[in-house]
Amino acid sequence: MPRTTDGDGTPVPQRLLAAATRLFAEQGYDRTSVQEIVEAAGVTKGALYHYFGSKDDLLHEVYARVLRLQQERLDAFADSDAPVEERLRGAAADVVVTTIDNLDDASIFFRSMHHLGPEKLKQVRSERRRYHERFRALIEEGQKKGVFSTATPADLVVDYHFGSVHHLSTWYRPDGSLARQEVADHLADLLLRALRP
Repeated sequence: MPRTTDGDGTPVPQRLLAAATRLFAEQGYDRTSVQEIVEAAGVTKGALYHYFGSKDDLLHEVYARVLRLQQERLDAFADSDAPVEERLRGAAADVVVTTIDNLDDASIFFRSMHHLGPEKLKQVRSERRRYHERFRALIEEGQKKGVFSTATPADLVVDYHFGSVHHLSTWYRPDGSLARQEVADHLADLLLRALRP
């Protein structure tokens, strides 16, 4: 049975994901071997296959862990008692911050998702759709209440915001002129301005 932690208590699955994320970001998914991942994580191939069935499973989990975090946070915003414009603004800013905090994961995934097998790809698309539908429901709620304009369909508003989020990895740099929260605030404000009645 593989050890579940190393000397500092880091669980083996986390070590494997950290090593895979770093190598996929540096070399690309298709140019990274399973052997390189296990060597970087300091485990055996048997340990990798105990926790992840394949390199494909690692790629899926790189993105799925970020999406799970973002879904939990979106659900918390959506379920709060705050006015809808505050809930939407909070959710819109949060997805920017959590994407920047996990920029390697996001960029790896968007560059490499075509490597996933059909079932994993279907699963990821379903998880992303659930997230987008919950976000869209906030926009529709505000539109029904007359807080947001109905001039632009809610689906298009969602695509507009997430188009910006998905491109963060192509231009955002931690040492750039804007801190992550500033970027998040600007993009959330742009979204709210676009929805003004």
